[in-house]
Amino acid sequence: MSNYKRLIWYIKPYINRLCIAVVCMVVAAGCNLYVPWIIKDMIDKVLMEKDMELLNLICVGIIVVFLVRGIFYYAQNYLISFVGQRVIIDVRQQLFEKFQRTSVSYYDKNQTGAIMSYVTNDVGAMQAAVIDNMVEMVTEGSILIGSVAMMFYLDWKLTLLTFIIVPLVGYAMNIFGRKMKSSGTLIQERISDVTSILQETLSAARVIKSFVREDFEIKRFDKANYLSFRANMKNVQVASMLTPVVETTAAMAVACILWVGGYEVVNGVMTAGALVAFLTYAINLANPVKRLSRVYGNIQKAMASADRVFEVLDMDEGLYDKDDAVKMPPIKGQIKLDNVTFGYIEGENALENISLEVKPGQMVALVGPSGSGKSTIANLVPRFYDVNSGSVTIDGIDIRDVTMASLREQVGLVPQETMLFSNTVMENIRYGRLEATDDEVIAAARAANADDFINGLPDKYQTRLGERGANLSGGQRQRIAIARAILKDPQILILDEATSALDTESEKIVQEALDKLMIGRTSIVIAHRLSTILKADQIFVVEAGHLREQGTHEELLAKKGLYKTLYDIQFDKSAES
Repeated sequence: MSNYKRLIWYIKPYINRLCIAVVCMVVAAGCNLYVPWIIKDMIDKVLMEKDMELLNLICVGIIVVFLVRGIFYYAQNYLISFVGQRVIIDVRQQLFEKFQRTSVSYYDKNQTGAIMSYVTNDVGAMQAAVIDNMVEMVTEGSILIGSVAMMFYLDWKLTLLTFIIVPLVGYAMNIFGRKMKSSGTLIQERISDVTSILQETLSAARVIKSFVREDFEIKRFDKANYLSFRANMKNVQVASMLTPVVETTAAMAVACILWVGGYEVVNGVMTAGALVAFLTYAINLANPVKRLSRVYGNIQKAMASADRVFEVLDMDEGLYDKDDAVKMPPIKGQIKLDNVTFGYIEGENALENISLEVKPGQMVALVGPSGSGKSTIANLVPRFYDVNSGSVTIDGIDIRDVTMASLREQVGLVPQETMLFSNTVMENIRYGRLEATDDEVIAAARAANADDFINGLPDKYQTRLGERGANLSGGQRQRIAIARAILKDPQILILDEATSALDTESEKIVQEALDKLMIGRTSIVIAHRLSTILKADQIFVVEAGHLREQGTHEELLAKKGLYKTLYDIQFDKSAES
């Protein structure tokens, strides 16, 4: 229940509305308790004593009571729903903020669909615990307490007899509650699996169709879907057993009450109306117990989702600013890696003892076979990851000693796979500097050789892009990404194979834009096509996480090492030439 108490803590800002809602629930529940007393008076006074005046009062009273009940019922539902929705929105907001602060390594290890499941499925399940179940818990709890009080008033001996069976009901609720929480955890895990597969298949639709793997994916989804079905049915099985157990024990209590109460009426200890009222309250007692047992099961199921959500909220974010971290001063552009070792997985190094230096304003290239560690080196500069040993410095300042925000504000990245948002072209470019004017955005687009094709779009700069910019070509998406980087105006620029996925014509246009972008900046180019880095000031050749060679294009060719081998393979020259 610690996480449930934690969830309730989110209500604190809305405690006034909650208190009013609780008062409304209690009043509405109290109105229900009036009905058995009406039945008692009808039997003992109206029917037995022929009291028409009381009959008139009872009829008017019924109308007034249910009118009052309706007003307070509306108020309770509106207020508790307001509080519940606000709590869920606050939790969802905190969860989203957590994901924004979490380091890149978290996304390397977790599927996008599973992460989305926390914000959608798990938070949605928590909503039921806060709204629906809280209303029912307070309402049924009020009826339960009120019924017990009235039963004691009518016949305390008969009431004590009724409560002999209550501990058995509580014991059953406890056992089934634990089982329902366990099955609830499994349900959320299975839903997460379904969401993950769904997200993967929707994102990879072209790949699936190109390999004709529709049937394979259907079978994969069907398996996950079936496991989700089995998990839900297990929960249904437990929940279905809970209600009959509670109802059976309640029926035993009613049977005992009926026999003993009937005996007292026959012997004149109790009136017939009082017995009927007592039985009605006893039924009112049984119904809340049954409903509260269902609510308890639902809360246990929902708290399985809460456990998952709070586990995410409590997890280590991976990277933090030091307590004494300072703002990064304006960067000149000197980058130095000093004896850097780094691994994504403990015990497996992606880089070992890497040392290199980039001078301000230089354009340097990282080349090497796939998986050699080129992108890893580039990812360390904006501190997407922390080194295991060694240091990364910019202008002589260890990047761990400055705030990540002030560092990354001065580092630009143009990746191979451009990420565009489902927004207008104008806003996608403005993402580089949110306060930029429209004229500055357009100027950046012109510098990126993007203005011409943008003006050819249906709504020009106000054209809304599809998901990931699907309605643009690869070269067009890349030029928008370059325009975004130009608008940001970083002093350090990282180009992660920015043209490797483009055709020759698009590559030429994009390369012209990149050449403009690199002027006056320190640039790190991760190159697959060596033709794009022939004029680099320095080329670093990386293989299996080690720095093998460095120098200019001509110097590296003269060494006849790994770089020359890669060059000869690309340009179809023999090793002897």
